[in-house]
Amino acid sequence: MSSLRKALFSLLTVPLTVSVVAIGNQPALAMPSQEPARVAGDPTSMTSGFYVDPNSNPATWVRQNSGHADATLIRTQIAEKAGGRWFGNWSGDIATATRSFTTAADNAGKLPILIAYNIPGRDCGSHSGGGAGSPEAYRTWISRFADGIGTRPAVVIIEPDALAQLDCVPAAEKQTRLDLLKYAVNQFAGKNPNTWAYMDGGNATWIEAGEMARRLKLIEVGKIRGFALNTSNYYTTAQSVTKGNAIRGALGLPAQFVIDTSRNGSGSNGEWCNPAGRKLGDTSRNGNHVSGTVDMLLWLKVPGDSDGNCGIGAGIPAGTFSPVLAKRLITGS
Repeated sequence: MSSLRKALFSLLTVPLTVSVVAIGNQPALAMPSQEPARVAGDPTSMTSGFYVDPNSNPATWVRQNSGHADATLIRTQIAEKAGGRWFGNWSGDIATATRSFTTAADNAGKLPILIAYNIPGRDCGSHSGGGAGSPEAYRTWISRFADGIGTRPAVVIIEPDALAQLDCVPAAEKQTRLDLLKYAVNQFAGKNPNTWAYMDGGNATWIEAGEMARRLKLIEVGKIRGFALNTSNYYTTAQSVTKGNAIRGALGLPAQFVIDTSRNGSGSNGEWCNPAGRKLGDTSRNGNHVSGTVDMLLWLKVPGDSDGNCGIGAGIPAGTFSPVLAKRLITGS
């Protein structure tokens, strides 16, 4: 084979995309360029941006209330932004639910964000109380959660508050909770090679960094990508970066972390349950521009979903979407 034919053959066997280049006033020419590398085990390299959930609470509300004065504002500022979907005992067959969600995202070439929220004794019986009825039921549930994802790319946040609220768990049940969280870690580590999973690690002022690192070690966080901070809370990204790096240093492991920025645009006023004056934060994006230890900034809490019957959401149950709460996050009022 001649050297010219060899060069042409080599060019044809490399995956290419096409860029259009115009030279002077001549017609545009199609020029080949190398596609970004797809790295096994890295869901961000296997997708192009985050998945926008078409069935999120804000999106559903907009479809059902298209004539509302704030429908366009909520659609453009919240419903059309990528965020997480929460899965719990309301999700029906969990394997079917996670399979459907990740398949839809995969078909769109986007990265889905899933939050597993079904630990027994969830939220210590407060506004979001509930969870699986027994340790055995939880093991089955979280195992099938992972089964539903399979090899599709995904980001998973494991059990918000479960480690940070360990102190409110009865003494006889603390080890059971740790065992369940460790079981969850091992399910994702063993079944989902293209998932980055993060164990929730509380927020910037909740549990001291050394203690949170100790708890994360107990549930074998080193087997997954890392941990998550500020889920459903309001602390600034800078505060969360400082806390995350402190936890990471205490861990002594190369664990990465993600930050929930859905409602941290104005920071925290010390209240956690539907406080006034909070604002939307940075939309879901790569976090490397913030710190090399931050994988992503993510909208984990769905903006406009109530924290419970409290604050400016009085009378609105936890997880229920409110256009009033949504608009106040948009305006910062």
